[in-house]
Amino acid sequence: MAKTRPGRKDLDSYTIRGTNKVVRAGDCVLMRPSDTSKPPYVARVEKIEQDNRNNVKVRVRWYYRPEESIGGRRQFHGAKELFLSDHYDVQSAHTIEGKCVVHSFKNYTKLENVGAEDYYCRFEYKAATGAFTPDRVAVYCKCEMPYNPDDLMVQCEGCKDWYHPACVGMTIEEAKKLDHFVCSECSSDDDMKKPQATFSASPGADGKVISCIQHQIIVTHCSQHMTETLVFYYLVSGKDMGREMGHIAEKGMSDLTYGLEFEV
Repeated sequence: MAKTRPGRKDLDSYTIRGTNKVVRAGDCVLMRPSDTSKPPYVARVEKIEQDNRNNVKVRVRWYYRPEESIGGRRQFHGAKELFLSDHYDVQSAHTIEGKCVVHSFKNYTKLENVGAEDYYCRFEYKAATGAFTPDRVAVYCKCEMPYNPDDLMVQCEGCKDWYHPACVGMTIEEAKKLDHFVCSECSSDDDMKKPQATFSASPGADGKVISCIQHQIIVTHCSQHMTETLVFYYLVSGKDMGREMGHIAEKGMSDLTYGLEFEV
């Protein structure tokens, strides 16, 4: 734990200005950005200090939104998803606008009602390198993508795999009306026993899971005078790698050679 500097004292709590909400170390807070057109920053309070002029400062650990990461927002990132970063900072307590709750991914998917103050985190993020922990995540459906809790999925009664309606040729409206769903592979099995009608909108622990690896895309830019190597990290499924390479090419980087490092 960091030592308190001379002339400062640790505080057990801080009351957000204009409210009766009390913030303590370990709480997650919304912090006012300098650009008011942007959403509030999300941080976890590590420590609260007051100097000899009664100015209150908070040491925070930032959460990053997917679009703030090196890889950017991907298809499977939910609207309320955050990454717990290794980026620490000290801010004035007056920039705290409110409190929020950052749930574990598992607990978030169990919420019956998601409020404006509810977020979730399933990855830790290294801001300098763009690396994620863990570097594996369960994937579902034919598209082999991680679960996005904002998206409806249906479960096959045979193999228990989960599918996006669009990936099996259905609309969301059609999927919501289903009493039973059997995927194309299982529908050919005439001996399959069909259970009572059950329908759930999100994958559970019994769903089939496949390892999804963090792909490290190494981009080497060769020119007449210098060679520059940039490293990008993407959490994508194996089937999505080709699209990622095309995405980089679309950025106009010419004379590039690519090396890929990934697990199978």
